[in-house]
Amino acid sequence: MTSITSAGALAARIDGTTPSDIASALAVLVADGTLAPGDRLPTVREMAMSLRVSPATVSTAWQALSGAGTIISRGRAGSFVCDTTRRDTAPHTRRLAGHIEATRLDLSRGTPDPRLLPHLARAFARAAPHAATASYHEDPVLPRLRRLLEEQWPAPEHSLTVVSGALDGIDRTLQQVTRFGDRIVIEQPTFPPLYDLIDAHDLVAVPVPIDAEGILPEALAEALSSRPRVILLQPRAHNPTGASMTPARAAQLAEVIRASPRGGDVIVIEDDHSGAIARAEEATIARHLPDRTVLIRSFSKSHGPDLRVAALGGPASVVSQVETRRSLGPWWVPRLIQHVLTELLTDGESVAEVSRARAAYASRQRRFAQALRARLGERAGVGASDGINAWLPVDDERAALVSLAAAGIRVAAGSTFYPEQAAAEDGRDRIRVTVGMISGDVDEVAQAVARATPAD
Repeated sequence: MTSITSAGALAARIDGTTPSDIASALAVLVADGTLAPGDRLPTVREMAMSLRVSPATVSTAWQALSGAGTIISRGRAGSFVCDTTRRDTAPHTRRLAGHIEATRLDLSRGTPDPRLLPHLARAFARAAPHAATASYHEDPVLPRLRRLLEEQWPAPEHSLTVVSGALDGIDRTLQQVTRFGDRIVIEQPTFPPLYDLIDAHDLVAVPVPIDAEGILPEALAEALSSRPRVILLQPRAHNPTGASMTPARAAQLAEVIRASPRGGDVIVIEDDHSGAIARAEEATIARHLPDRTVLIRSFSKSHGPDLRVAALGGPASVVSQVETRRSLGPWWVPRLIQHVLTELLTDGESVAEVSRARAAYASRQRRFAQALRARLGERAGVGASDGINAWLPVDDERAALVSLAAAGIRVAAGSTFYPEQAAAEDGRDRIRVTVGMISGDVDEVAQAVARATPAD
């Protein structure tokens, strides 16, 4: 019996002779499991002979598949279907991370442009003289940083602490306020690691749709009938859609919670991961329900991912439990890092750098949206995305990934932002493009995205 990985068998499954035709057909075979991780593909020359095309055509297809993370070249050993299984990440996070292959322009990571982060050398130099802490028993939050956070915090009633990033804050809060089998309202789509956190805490997700202003009030009202313990949302620069909650929507959602017979037992967790670089004004349910809201504000995207620091504010009963539990592990965020963050938040030049980054991201979003609409009109489907990501409809996710990879551009598959076997309500495939990483080649990227979205 002829193996499916033989050149002749593969050629029989391919309709068309362009690089895009070849790459798309093989991507389908990988996606449906016909080609399994680790399968060795025929050589470029073998496939070219079977398809009766030039080796350059097959080579271009192979490069597109490699750029999309579907196959990997191992030199003289040949090309193989990628095994994207990673044991250092949780399942939904793994789907987002996938296989990392060098590409000309990586717009898949959802990370800030390193060129727009404030310079750390000055902050470290200013912080160093104050960082010789030798005690285990000092306040886990530097007094100066605490005062600074309190001055800017939207809910004066909140107690404040510092944790090791937004996901750490969410994890620690869920650990204190939920029990096995509790329900948790979560936006759909959403950031894949949040699904993994829900699974890790043995919670039951109650997905709710969102629009350009956040969670839909009527959908939240319906979800509350399931008696959830937690509502987990992203108030600004929602990942992946770029939506930002408005103050009016925050007030509406707070009223829905108040009015619900089940609302009295709910804790709201807000993941404000992009606050300082989001152009939307601050909107938070904490202003309306401070006794039931935990607000987590990360400084990773605005000041540096490697700082791994976020402020967490909420009811004293919750925050004290979080601090007590952290005292059995990391206890405190390194005070050197807290000193550095304090300098970044107070130094005039650092503040200006973050302000310039916010303006740059907004400009890149605007220019990209204009360039895409110029090519696709209303079919572009690009809204007023905030922060660094744009959420775009495509006719076929896999084909779009391969088409963009052929142009040397990597984007994130929209399906990774849904639970497995779930899909967008409108049935459209989508991709997430980290527009914040596009600097001087906006038109080129827009053209490549337009080519990946064929006419109806």
